[in-house]
Amino acid sequence: MRIGPEPTTDSFIAVMQGDVEGVIPGNALVVDPKKPFRKLNAFGNAFLNRFVCAQLPSPVLESISVIDTPGILSGEKQRISRGYDFAAVLEWFAERVDRIILLFDAHKLDISDEFSEVIKALKNHEDKMRVVLNKADQIETQQLMRVYGALMWSLGKIVNTPDVMRVYIGSFWSHPLLIPDNRKLFEAEEQDLFRDIQSLPRNAALRKLNDLIKRARLAKVHAYIISSLKKEMPAVFGKDNKKKELIGSLGEIYARIEKEHQISPGDFPNLKKMQDLLQSQDFTKFQPLKSKLLETVDEMLAQDIAHLMVLVRHEETQKPVQIVKGGALEGTQNGPFGHGYGEGAGEGIDDADWVVSRDKPMYDEIFYTLSPVNGKITGANAKKEMVKSKLPNTVLGKIWKLADIDKDGLLDDEEFALANHLIKVKLEGHELPNDLPCHLIPPSKRKMVE
Repeated sequence: MRIGPEPTTDSFIAVMQGDVEGVIPGNALVVDPKKPFRKLNAFGNAFLNRFVCAQLPSPVLESISVIDTPGILSGEKQRISRGYDFAAVLEWFAERVDRIILLFDAHKLDISDEFSEVIKALKNHEDKMRVVLNKADQIETQQLMRVYGALMWSLGKIVNTPDVMRVYIGSFWSHPLLIPDNRKLFEAEEQDLFRDIQSLPRNAALRKLNDLIKRARLAKVHAYIISSLKKEMPAVFGKDNKKKELIGSLGEIYARIEKEHQISPGDFPNLKKMQDLLQSQDFTKFQPLKSKLLETVDEMLAQDIAHLMVLVRHEETQKPVQIVKGGALEGTQNGPFGHGYGEGAGEGIDDADWVVSRDKPMYDEIFYTLSPVNGKITGANAKKEMVKSKLPNTVLGKIWKLADIDKDGLLDDEEFALANHLIKVKLEGHELPNDLPCHLIPPSKRKMVE
């Protein structure tokens, strides 16, 4: 897919681990018993034609899968129907995922009607939601503060929760930062976001348990509603009129059940949605209340869940902490930048001499102004020079990882020259290699690497 400043895809893309890189179309996905998407069949061909799974081998995807949703439409575009119930699809995914990340552009903050509908569809999943204020390097600090305040105010009107949503501010791309004044803020926010994502596998079991409890409570309330409607239906005449009357007074039935069984109002299904769904149902076929089944559910909530909770906690203490590894999430713990990212770069591969040596005298001049001790400079001193490139932290972190060949957290003159060469390669628009190619290793260090 193409990455650009505007929404570039109208598809849902599931990015998942696979031994072979490739794309599986939606219709094939929903019949695959090994994939968790079978229930999406209900949304029909209009949706399935815009749903794909991109598979590739990646250490990141061994721990998490990512669902990339279509770009949110604004203005005139949002009036054109997508051909399927976009909000309902999002709601389906929201119930099953561990984290929901809402992306906003700092230079174009517009919560469109469709985005408002999307956030409303995610109601009851506020605990899973995080917000990223992206492209924050495109505006000045003062303007960024105003944009952040405006975003919080707008979200406060849509998301009815007493908690303030966690907003991460940054610029998540690999190009030089346009306005690098807030680099330290972006670095800290990025680290926080990555830590949050890395904690997901560890908390997955608890989240599933939480979802099971939620589902059991909803099932109980559903049983009370259905049995109440069944009880009110006449045996022979006037069924249609009674059905209309019951649907119209569903709010009163909710209130009665709430009082009778001491149920929280938040456990009831959406009134309008329930009324719409009931229109096509035959109330005479509804089941009466089965007290025995409800007792079993109560017993499960009171005893089995408590027992499972203890087991989950015990398992967490026994096994090593599981975190997401690979890519930008893995980090370069020993380096001054935090983590890394990228792929490519073959310049100088056929040269007899080390390609970096062309510009090394220029890099050496800078190197000796950075207070080397025993022929090496510290990460902090190297960082002062490297950030002048305005490249984001993720990219500089990767360059550090590639350049610090002996992994001692310091750079000698050759490693520093290599770091500057990689910065130049990146600034010229090339991608960085995941591993340092042999032709880029300084000649004096080639035996060490072998």
